[in-house]
Amino acid sequence: MSPLADSPELTLYVDGSCLGNQNVDASTPASWGLVVVVGDSGLGKGSGELTHEEAGPVVTSPNSPGHIGAEVGSNNTAELSGFAAALRWLLMEGGDGAAMIRADSTYAGNLASGVWKAKANRELVANVQALWDEVAALRPLSWSHVKAHRGHRWNERADHLAARHALGESPVPLTFWKPGQR
Repeated sequence: MSPLADSPELTLYVDGSCLGNQNVDASTPASWGLVVVVGDSGLGKGSGELTHEEAGPVVTSPNSPGHIGAEVGSNNTAELSGFAAALRWLLMEGGDGAAMIRADSTYAGNLASGVWKAKANRELVANVQALWDEVAALRPLSWSHVKAHRGHRWNERADHLAARHALGESPVPLTFWKPGQR
């Protein structure tokens, strides 16, 4: 059994980053960041304990491992890919307690949870929604919006991870990192 199985609630912060986010195509660098916290109050002051963090690329090649339907690297596909990473983490590592995903993209949150219908990125959205449904069948799952770039510690950390990954740089270790540092 996962050590997180008995936790009252997991909070997963996701964010996306795209370099240039204009005239995007399959080669545009875009990445996502994920931060998992136990005991987060949601108030933005960084309460709770960081239990996991990671970042990865938006995979646009259908022949590449990890491709989930993104056709271009963009901020929107990065945000959706962050939701997919959070949902996969919940399936593989996250125990069975309630989970809240916090994001600064209402676009990604409402598409991932099925509140909105996709007009673009349809294959990616369908795959993320399938992951959402799979996780939601196993545990209480919800998402909430966090205002971007307002000093919310864990949202800023997810942003930092995504931005650094998109730049091909290592993140600043949490012990040296300050919110807002890109």
